[in-house]
Amino acid sequence: MKSIDDFYLNQEEPIKGILFALKEIILKQDQDITNVLKYGMPFFCYKGKMFCYLWIHKKNKQPYIGIVEGKYFDEPFLLQETRSRMKIMLFDIDQDLPLEQIEMVVQKALNLYKSGIIKI
Repeated sequence: MKSIDDFYLNQEEPIKGILFALKEIILKQDQDITNVLKYGMPFFCYKGKMFCYLWIHKKNKQPYIGIVEGKYFDEPFLLQETRSRMKIMLFDIDQDLPLEQIEMVVQKALNLYKSGIIKI
């Protein structure tokens, strides 16, 4: 069984560094967030319920955060593409991470669960 750490360590720079940074940003948002490997991807769970994940876009090779319940979001920087439920936030590997935007999106995703809109 592949460990969650192997996923991060097997990435090439600069994507590896970006994914590690995103992991730390997400985990700092709430003490009840855990990082697990599901479907070969690093998912973040709030009290056991998957709410976001990290991945790399196949076409443009950009790392991103996927928001499981993205249909509840209307931020223009989140992309739906062909997904019906999820939306993604792409990151340019040549630019600094938009920390405030990331924290806002993660908090908004967590609030769907904390408020009961999405049942835990």
